[in-house]
Amino acid sequence: MTTSPDAAARRQLALDLGFRPALGRADFLVGASNAEAAAWIDRWPDWPEPARGLAIVGPSGSGKNHLAAVWQAASGAALVDAPALSSDIVPDALGDARNAVVDRVDGGIDEPALFHLFNMVVERGGSLVILSRTPPARMEISLPDLASRLATLPVATIGLPDEALLAGVLAKHFADRQVLVRDDVIAYLVNRMERSFDAAERLADRMDRAALEGDGKISMRVARLAMADEDMGDADGQ
Repeated sequence: MTTSPDAAARRQLALDLGFRPALGRADFLVGASNAEAAAWIDRWPDWPEPARGLAIVGPSGSGKNHLAAVWQAASGAALVDAPALSSDIVPDALGDARNAVVDRVDGGIDEPALFHLFNMVVERGGSLVILSRTPPARMEISLPDLASRLATLPVATIGLPDEALLAGVLAKHFADRQVLVRDDVIAYLVNRMERSFDAAERLADRMDRAALEGDGKISMRVARLAMADEDMGDADGQ
């Protein structure tokens, strides 16, 4: 079968062009599963003492990083990847910032380095926001001083989305990609997909690429094919 120049160009765009997700506060969709975490971010800097920050806990793709980006923009916080942190780079990682967001705290950490970072934030009168899938109380922390510090943080938990929130998250993923999708297509996906934020992002990406390689439209046919691929992927992973 011959591929038209237009189709080839669309396929090339699908491979080459990324997208920039909207990460402002107005773009964060609030539902029952994440209202507590959003309320904490909205309250800053009026967080209670003696806590010097917040632990946002939730599954992958739940919106932790979006909320952290909102807080980072408001607070000027440094963004730190916990598994890459070591004691010798703590000052550079924090820079001139008073506040810090530390991502993937349960992904394997240099405990003295994180404790050093936490102390620097406290000394500067700032706040620390940590992002993890596991609450601090359930982390295997061997350094008592760090465990004590983390225990002072209030915990805001993000759960799995209900149907209304999942539909909104799907619509946001498509909007981030500058794609319009009919409500009946989104309803079809919500009624059949895994109840997770990761699945919403994965489906939106798969359907966007399929549309770009086709006629550029996200139709019910594209949705059915994407769900079939999703189901096949789930079966392969079992």
